[in-house]
Amino acid sequence: MSEASSAARAPSDDGPLVDVRGLTFGYAATPVVEDVDLRVGRGEYVGIVGPNGSGKSTLLRLVLGLHEPDSGSAELLGHPARAFAERERIGYVAQDVTQNEKRMPITVSEVVLMGRFPHAGFGRVTAADRDRARDALETVGIGHLADRKITSLSGGQRQRAYIARALAGEAELLVLDEPTVGVDAESVDAFFDLLDGLVDDGLTVLLVEHDIGAVIEHTSRVVCLNREVYFDGEPTAFAESDALDRAYGTNVLREKGGIRT
Repeated sequence: MSEASSAARAPSDDGPLVDVRGLTFGYAATPVVEDVDLRVGRGEYVGIVGPNGSGKSTLLRLVLGLHEPDSGSAELLGHPARAFAERERIGYVAQDVTQNEKRMPITVSEVVLMGRFPHAGFGRVTAADRDRARDALETVGIGHLADRKITSLSGGQRQRAYIARALAGEAELLVLDEPTVGVDAESVDAFFDLLDGLVDDGLTVLLVEHDIGAVIEHTSRVVCLNREVYFDGEPTAFAESDALDRAYGTNVLREKGGIRT
């Protein structure tokens, strides 16, 4: 890495990857998130839970700099989120691919190779870039699907492909928005096992997830949100707290058997 590149990354070396302070945002006069603080350090595995319409996805978009907050601040890797330029350092997997991506006649390996584009000198993809993309596909367990069209994959397989793209791009932070929606239970278990392994290897993960049981079982920290933060701490303490009662207006774990909402 050049001295200039090292200097550009220096602000985030010792600080949190995500640093949100007093964040408030609303559509028209209605707040969607209000006075939210959230800091995510390197190597953390943070799950955000909350009822439908509680502002979870909006919070992720604010974290990523895709919305301008009404008040407060959001930083990514030590830089203002809205002005953050090194997007390859963040792997973002939305709830679903865009309509254009659904129509694109592109293979899985080509999707993953896109993660190397910011690293390719003069826009030229090298053999080393292709090797890294193949390694990423193997890491997420879909190397055998490399030549398949992305449109032919199941929801779970497609999510893995986009995670592989983030890994190929050497992302330091993986942000996932409802990654298991529409995915069968067996694939959900395998998906969370994959995330566990990536975190063990040093990746930082921030996800919004509707499966409260999976969040409690797999993550190292739970944030419960319903416009404001009702809880931020260890999963065991969350399960024993009244945060769900207050955020959802009911005891979700008791009524749903501690599995899904």
